[in-house]
Amino acid sequence: MGRSSVLATVAALAALALTGCSAKGGKAGDGAAGPTSPPMTVAVITHAAPGDTFWDIIRKGAEAAAAKDNITLKYASDTDGGAQATLVQNALDSKVDAIAVTLAKPDALAAVVRKASAAGVPVAVFNAGIGAWKGDGALGYFGSDDGLAGERAGKRAAADGAKHLLCVSQEQGHVALEARCDGLKRGFSGQFDKVYVTGTDMPSVRSTIAAKLKQDPTIDLVVTLGAPFGLTAIEAVKDVGGKAKVATFDTNPQVPAAIRSGALQWAIDQQPYLQGYLAVESLWLQKTNGNVIGGGAAVLTGPYFIDKSNVDRIAAFAAKGTR
Repeated sequence: MGRSSVLATVAALAALALTGCSAKGGKAGDGAAGPTSPPMTVAVITHAAPGDTFWDIIRKGAEAAAAKDNITLKYASDTDGGAQATLVQNALDSKVDAIAVTLAKPDALAAVVRKASAAGVPVAVFNAGIGAWKGDGALGYFGSDDGLAGERAGKRAAADGAKHLLCVSQEQGHVALEARCDGLKRGFSGQFDKVYVTGTDMPSVRSTIAAKLKQDPTIDLVVTLGAPFGLTAIEAVKDVGGKAKVATFDTNPQVPAAIRSGALQWAIDQQPYLQGYLAVESLWLQKTNGNVIGGGAAVLTGPYFIDKSNVDRIAAFAAKGTR
């Protein structure tokens, strides 16, 4: 398909840019930007929670594109939708050339994203907001389809023999996380339960999962919606002496070892490095060549299952902090 071809081409460019970079982009003429690449300032605004290593990978991708394309990158984040909208407004007030933003709370950000688009400041949406980006006037969306990822995970769990699945969500009201759990429920043929945990408090996450497993020992698979929570769920299972297995969405540098040991069954990678890279790259291409990636459709970076069959290949990239 045309979209896949475009993604493959830009992903190939990403592979050339895996060297580290600072928040300030490289000089004109570095890498593929070329000697006539104009300087550009891009604001990258996410809903990252403090300490969540997933966002380190996204940021590395964004910084790699910035270094290649002579871009000054301004990164900011806030988990609160209203505060994130304020960050977008601040970026507009500072006269940035373009904005890359996540829409985990799309209603809170809709007005300011539309304002940016109406003012001629191009916006790329990534990671969260697959159902909202078009209506807000964004150029494109780069990320996973979380509902589809959830369905595939549910089917994978059923095929693996799970009978009672517990979905652990770290943030109530987050549209992408809700879509993952809903997808899991649709794809899974057995008994399904869901529990919310406080994602910013890992001891609480551990005790809440442990309490749920102790309350219902028939739960045989725990699926978390982020890698740090998957690793914590493994400890929660040990705390109650349970036999439940654990799988997770997303990855971090610790996930490959957990998969190798069998403590973690599998992880669903949405390729966050690629999300950050493509969001920034798409804005540069729009400015320098009038390109729009995706042909009006979302550009999917996942889902991609990592398990014992392919973890060794992925581990080398995870060690670099790019998977």
